[in-house]
Amino acid sequence: MRTKLVFIFSFIATISILSSCFKNEEYPNEPIISNPQVFFSGDSLKLTFDFTDGDGDIGLDPDELDSPFDADSYFYYNLYIDYFEKDDEDGWVRGLDFLGDSISFKYRIKPIIVKGKARGIKGTTEVYINEFYNKLSDDSDTIKYQISFIDKALNISNIIETNEILP
Repeated sequence: MRTKLVFIFSFIATISILSSCFKNEEYPNEPIISNPQVFFSGDSLKLTFDFTDGDGDIGLDPDELDSPFDADSYFYYNLYIDYFEKDDEDGWVRGLDFLGDSISFKYRIKPIIVKGKARGIKGTTEVYINEFYNKLSDDSDTIKYQISFIDKALNISNIIETNEILP
């Protein structure tokens, strides 16, 4: 009988421990991004970062084109990666294209499907950037990126920066 009670107690304790591993985590409703990592992949650069979102509304369907997600809106894209160069005199400055406009890589990330009752989500996103530095600039020997993420409720994440990148 004692062995049976020890077994039942052990079984209940194990189930309790395992169920605590699967609790839904709670996050703020606005996306929080962190841990930017950069990897070289041939002539491209792979950028990864971690994210959380409390209401799980990351991403836009390709057919979501009504306001505020129309093509003329800032919210058409939900991932912005801004390009910076290290100027020897002025420090970090926005990198400019040949027309004099700031270089920004913009992406429209598809929705992340969450199964079950969980609303809060966390994960890692990876993006490949072709021609990841401005070959026409004298200051492109040291670059970095600033990243921001936007959820469907138009909550804008914190801004994170990569470390210095030496192309």
